[in-house]
Amino acid sequence: MNYYQLFQLPAQFDVDLTELGTRYLALQKQFHPDNFASASERDRLLAVQQAANINDGYHSLKQPLLRAEHLLALRGVKISAEQRSFTDTVFLLQQMELRELLAEIADASDPDTLIDDAERQIRSQKKQLLATLSAALGHDTHEQDLAAADIIRKLKFFFKLEQELEFIAQQTQD
Repeated sequence: MNYYQLFQLPAQFDVDLTELGTRYLALQKQFHPDNFASASERDRLLAVQQAANINDGYHSLKQPLLRAEHLLALRGVKISAEQRSFTDTVFLLQQMELRELLAEIADASDPDTLIDDAERQIRSQKKQLLATLSAALGHDTHEQDLAAADIIRKLKFFFKLEQELEFIAQQTQD
């Protein structure tokens, strides 16, 4: 299913989230299963399926990584089917350094400073990679799509690091 078509939005990475939300609510209202309570069983099932598609589409287009993966899938590049290792040594070293920083937090005399430092680094790298991803997806070429796929893989590491940092921060406050 093409979620961009479902929400009548241009198939591009940069999405107006306010417009997406407005269209989501309108579609939810139109296809809400209660509107089909007295319809045939087939129509009720179709309404439930369409409501599920609307929810899935909204969830996918609202989140940058899922949106990028969906856009690439529409262009014929499926990230989940690929198992590629990174050859970018700078990226790998950066990941190792951030993991070491996260590991140091639990034993630090001032964990808040390390948490703030890690958060700043992760946020900065995510922001930079998201901008690079937006630029790559702005060019509908196979080479740029492959570059975007690599950026998405890198971003997944940063999103995971961010979640781990949140968990660590909660643990230090308990």
